[in-house]
Amino acid sequence: MFNINLITVGKLKEDYLRMACAEYQKRLQAFCNLKIIEIDEYRLPEKPSDKEISAALESEAKLILKYACGCIVTMCIEGKQLTSAELSQKFNNIAVAGNSQVSLIIGSSYGLADSVKSKSDLKLSVSKMTFPHQLFRIMLLEQVYRAFMISSGKSYHK
Repeated sequence: MFNINLITVGKLKEDYLRMACAEYQKRLQAFCNLKIIEIDEYRLPEKPSDKEISAALESEAKLILKYACGCIVTMCIEGKQLTSAELSQKFNNIAVAGNSQVSLIIGSSYGLADSVKSKSDLKLSVSKMTFPHQLFRIMLLEQVYRAFMISSGKSYHK
């Protein structure tokens, strides 16, 4: 079975977001083993300097890379945008290549350190728009679920 590590910086704070996340975790059980790994966000002052941000990202990177394995997919603004069908095909290609492990990585509001991006097998972006990180986790889980539904020929994707 496919194994997905969703590595995120920060925790879900709102009950409605935790409930949505739990719903997609339940739905994905039919297709993969999903493990959500929450990394604590580095605490920064209200107006951090570039140096402070860089140090925070590197601190987070050490924890992220501790858990990242298999095909590493980073979510970043400079990443490639795919359709849902293309994401489904990417997962199929990863599996056909003999890799049953995927790590999806969502950074903090300041993004990801270059040390994480350099380890990435695929850089993805879902939009040129900005989304709250907590909401984005749900959006990504939905797209992963949609990708598996497409692969299995189910009618969820319209």
